[in-house]
Amino acid sequence: MKRPLTERLIQCECCPRRCGVNRVEGKVGFCRVPADIQISHAGLHYGEEPPISGTQGSGTIFFAGCNLRCVFCQNYQISQEFQQGHTRTLTTDELASEMLCLQSKGAHNINFVSPTHVIFQMADAIEAAKGKGLVVPVVYNSNGYDSVDALRQIRGLVDIYLPDIKYLENRLGKQFSAVDDYADIVPGVLREMLGQVGHLEMDDGGVAIRGLLVRHLVLPGCLENSRSCLNFLAGLSPDTFVSIMSQYSPQYRACDYPEINRPLREDEYDEIRDYALDCGLENAFIQEIKSRDHYLPDFRKENPFDSA
Repeated sequence: MKRPLTERLIQCECCPRRCGVNRVEGKVGFCRVPADIQISHAGLHYGEEPPISGTQGSGTIFFAGCNLRCVFCQNYQISQEFQQGHTRTLTTDELASEMLCLQSKGAHNINFVSPTHVIFQMADAIEAAKGKGLVVPVVYNSNGYDSVDALRQIRGLVDIYLPDIKYLENRLGKQFSAVDDYADIVPGVLREMLGQVGHLEMDDGGVAIRGLLVRHLVLPGCLENSRSCLNFLAGLSPDTFVSIMSQYSPQYRACDYPEINRPLREDEYDEIRDYALDCGLENAFIQEIKSRDHYLPDFRKENPFDSA
């Protein structure tokens, strides 16, 4: 009988921080999450990139906690302040049931948001769900600060990788996300993901069925970092699908950092959009600058993405 991957949490090295704590016994590392599966929201989401949301919605499952501390995080209510409530604790079988429920509602896929620190719990639940009839693609929607070794442990369970490339300057990662080596880690992560699933493939309706789609959020005043990220993606392969995101706005603790305590300007975004095309990245999704108001979630609501 195959041993559950959650046994690897006895000395946790599921992300590059390699905290080494025994989460099975309730100890917590940087992510502040023990071995329990804690989710903040599960439901159909229509605000992802078109190949992910499609027409019927993406079956999103938001995990609580995070292995970064982004000062501008739009999901800070569940990534940073989740201990104040708005979470449910599930068993592996219960998480599998959530996946099957979303599939029954017509979700194009099961979209795990912020899975890095719960990658092994997620993997065990995927296997359980597949054994009970899960057939839609599985999306791994991460911040990009993943463990290549952990990703190799779950090979074959994820159909679509949807990671960020936040920084290729460690100075920015340390300043804004409390991480010293993001720029050193993310290139290997993206190479591993591309090697596992290849470039993004879509069905006749334009809905993703397999492959890699990389997100990059353009930060105000950090355009050289954006250019570095796009240069890397073009070098990885000019066929890489990239989502160039304009939705930055100064949320959470961004007010404490004057250099990013303002919205992204339209001319800044246009410069980076044009630069992507100059790099040969023609498989690019772009956003309207007003999207920064449209996509802000409120996890105090039953539907966090309901703007009403």
